[in-house]
Amino acid sequence: MMTSAAIVLMMTVPGLAFFYGGMVRSKSVLNMLMMNFISVGTVGFIWVMYGYSMAFGPKVDGIGQFFNSPFTYFGLNDLTDDKGLGALTGVPALVGVGFQATFAVITVALISGAIADRIKFGSWVAFTVVWATVVYFPLAHMVWGGGFLGVGGKVSTWLSTPIDFAGGTVVHINAGAAGLALVLLLGKRKGWPKEPIRPHNLPYVMLGAGLLWVGWFGFNAGSEGAADGTAGRAWVNTFVATCLAMLTWLIVEKIRDGHATSLGAASGIVAGLVAITPAAAAVDTYGAIFIGAIAGVVCALAVGLKFKFGFDDALDVVGVHLVGGITGTLLIGLFATNLQGGWYPDGAKNGLFYGGGWTQLASQAVVAGFAVLFSFILTTVIGFIIKAITGLRLSEDDEVNGIDLAVHGETAYETLGGTRVLTEVN
Repeated sequence: MMTSAAIVLMMTVPGLAFFYGGMVRSKSVLNMLMMNFISVGTVGFIWVMYGYSMAFGPKVDGIGQFFNSPFTYFGLNDLTDDKGLGALTGVPALVGVGFQATFAVITVALISGAIADRIKFGSWVAFTVVWATVVYFPLAHMVWGGGFLGVGGKVSTWLSTPIDFAGGTVVHINAGAAGLALVLLLGKRKGWPKEPIRPHNLPYVMLGAGLLWVGWFGFNAGSEGAADGTAGRAWVNTFVATCLAMLTWLIVEKIRDGHATSLGAASGIVAGLVAITPAAAAVDTYGAIFIGAIAGVVCALAVGLKFKFGFDDALDVVGVHLVGGITGTLLIGLFATNLQGGWYPDGAKNGLFYGGGWTQLASQAVVAGFAVLFSFILTTVIGFIIKAITGLRLSEDDEVNGIDLAVHGETAYETLGGTRVLTEVN
């Protein structure tokens, strides 16, 4: 579990940081790296102080369906192995704290890709703290910590227990919906879509995608909380689904554009990882193959929606994480099966193709729809509040001249003249 936690942290820094950093322009790569690194610092700190308590503390009468008290385990005080995640999973409490901290961190960091090149750094820092507190911690509790979307919750009573093994709703739909909300608040980048805004370093993108793929085995297989057959099932499903998603994305690219690109391969890898995440231990090999193949096609087509509808999702967070998360979550309703043994939550049913009827699909649709609305609405409110207090968007001059130099006082590459400019300023 600690090894899994370490490689999940690697997914954010350096994995996601390089994946996103390579896709932005050279004048804003340091800012993108910093947005990811700062998310580790802020969210990691508040997770230990009160986030874990909100997500996995003992239920509080009246509000316990939605979140728990931030004070019960404040600073991890009074946390023992028979409480919190220790009571739920049998994993030592502090190991569970560390593992789940990495999930909170990467969920917030994922949002940064949607709003690349144009948000004030200070506003982003404030957003990471407020959003994690108001959106992520409660949703993690609702799905995994005993709230109304999880085992024994209200949805289970009405339909069946929704399945989210490792974060399709809590992480990917959540981050994707938040990214869309912020994109609409911030508006388009200067020159988009008329001017081409191309990735400045595709090897960085490929490196980041590779690190994400490796780290994702900790993300999914580690969510079992044990080195057993269920973890093995999650590992293999994560591997094969991602293979298929990369291949189908490239096929779509070749047919549509005439080229199978490195950016497409990297994006297909992430799309497959996103889609299999909620289903990793709840489908068999054939289910994983179909989920990956479908996600590669759907997400490859979905990334073009921003041009059709005019929202500037800079690094395709909406097209990959929101759409991919919804795709994987809904396909559980078709492919879920407990016939192979392994992990299956109490109250869940088989998918439509495995004799379970429509009930599980309905449950998956409910949890996906709720996650979209919950995240989008609250993120919009948070964004408006921060905008009113500090502002959200960089000045046009800073955006055009380069965020790295304007905000951080440095540039990634000497060829950009950062040293000369800094000397003249000094």
